[in-house]
Amino acid sequence: MPNVNDHEELDALIIGAGFFGVYQLHHLRDTIGLRTKIFEAAPDFAGIWYWNRYPGARVDSDVPVYEFSDPQIWKGKDGWKWKERYPGWEELRSYFKFVDERWGLRRDVRFNTRVKGAEFDEDTKVWRVQTEDGMTVKTRFLILCTGFGSKPYVPSYPGLGTFEGKWYHTARWPQEGVQLEGKRVAVFGTGATGVQVIQEIAAKVGQLTVFQRTPNMALPMKQCTFTDEELDKMKDGYYEEIFEKRKTTFAGFPITFDPKEGAGETPEQQTAFFESIWEKGGFNFWLATYSDMYVSEEVNNEAYAFWRKKVLQRITKPELREKLAPEKPPHAFGTKRPSLERTFYEKMCQDNVTLVDLKETPVQDITPKGVRTSDGKEYEFDVIVFATGFDAITGGITNIDIKGTHGKSIEEVWKTGTRAYLGMSTAHFPNLFFLYGPQAPTAFCNGATCAELQGQWMIDFMSHAFRNNITRIEATEEAEEKWKVKVNESTGKTLFAKTDSWYMGANVPGKVKESLNWTNGVPDYVKEIEEVASRGYEGYVMTGGAGAGATASHL
Repeated sequence: MPNVNDHEELDALIIGAGFFGVYQLHHLRDTIGLRTKIFEAAPDFAGIWYWNRYPGARVDSDVPVYEFSDPQIWKGKDGWKWKERYPGWEELRSYFKFVDERWGLRRDVRFNTRVKGAEFDEDTKVWRVQTEDGMTVKTRFLILCTGFGSKPYVPSYPGLGTFEGKWYHTARWPQEGVQLEGKRVAVFGTGATGVQVIQEIAAKVGQLTVFQRTPNMALPMKQCTFTDEELDKMKDGYYEEIFEKRKTTFAGFPITFDPKEGAGETPEQQTAFFESIWEKGGFNFWLATYSDMYVSEEVNNEAYAFWRKKVLQRITKPELREKLAPEKPPHAFGTKRPSLERTFYEKMCQDNVTLVDLKETPVQDITPKGVRTSDGKEYEFDVIVFATGFDAITGGITNIDIKGTHGKSIEEVWKTGTRAYLGMSTAHFPNLFFLYGPQAPTAFCNGATCAELQGQWMIDFMSHAFRNNITRIEATEEAEEKWKVKVNESTGKTLFAKTDSWYMGANVPGKVKESLNWTNGVPDYVKEIEEVASRGYEGYVMTGGAGAGATASHL
């Protein structure tokens, strides 16, 4: 555990030890030479992959996309070697351990440390950060790397506290695991996590009841394993190619939209095209599709019809066909994140699996024995699993009581709508930055890619600040308003704006429905932030330096 005390002032304090946090620590400390520490609530590295260890938990970004590009980690016979195309939580934890060993991170990380609040001291231009265990630390810059999925969302069903069995949220799964063999189990949610849990546990539980609100338009994962020899061949040129390519594609994957528009294709051409990307598996059907997929309802409907035809071939129970793949799309295809599945549809058709449609019979309450729905039926369970996602993108930030210079918390300020200049900062909160947060390409960029692309911009900004003795940096209200308008206008042109999803904050009751993501793609985002830097970090007011005045102008 690093030696951090009330008398030490850090240059930068990072919250979170996932991809973003460790990348920031490595470069702020070792490249720039700043006094930098990480505070992490978990007992170890891995970010979301420390907490996500539910049955079947694995990433839906394939490798080598989902890893750091630093050759020190992957290159050579003694470099890191993956076992699977889509690694599970255990392998991802091992990867972070390997990164720690190569980068020497642990000495500057304080684990089991949850930050509860922070206030900015205008006299000294530092943040005073409070932890739940009573520590107060001073830092010039506070960098939140809390991730987009760090605040689990549990529906507020009446009576949950009376349930006599056990209940769990997948994002807080016990580290020792849960015995589910032979049990009567309920799973709420059929998003990415729900799909993974269901296909993993269906064969081992006694009875599985799935409570579904919206069917998942899941895609075939096409998982595979690697031998060391295969990986060695991939590392010979292919790795560098992938790392370069992910900077140029919409979502930071080595795939991107086809320049063709579906609207200009015949039905036969569309079918042939859809078949070609379907066969590749993974997110190809989502992200390597026609360029007008998410602006043209007609093209989107054709994609849905193709998906439905494929899925119906695997649904052997007639009564489930309209539940899992309805004839009328419940929303535009791909405007909710599709899960990558392997045996989901087969498992849903097992005799020990029951589907409850929450739109037909909503939950009335949780009883001591189980769940009662609006039709008066009571389902009895030993275990309830909530695969209900997160207060996504903003929740990890607003969960900390961070007070701005006006005395208001970020949670208070964002109650009426998110304001995040460049997706990294907000007015009245000087020297505070957040990465993989709102109004950045967060949900449309895999974590490792964004950790480097967005993260490097942050490192360059910090280098600029310390080279010029800048002590205070704050985004202007004008800049954050213009950015918000740009984000909303971009999303408003797409089908994403018409879908109630966590992309739009619509999964949490009371949360403002708005675009929480930059939807113009990674390359355009990188271009935008690099142009801001080239213009002297336009949109920020920076003070300090030799002249002790403003060192950068307003917009």
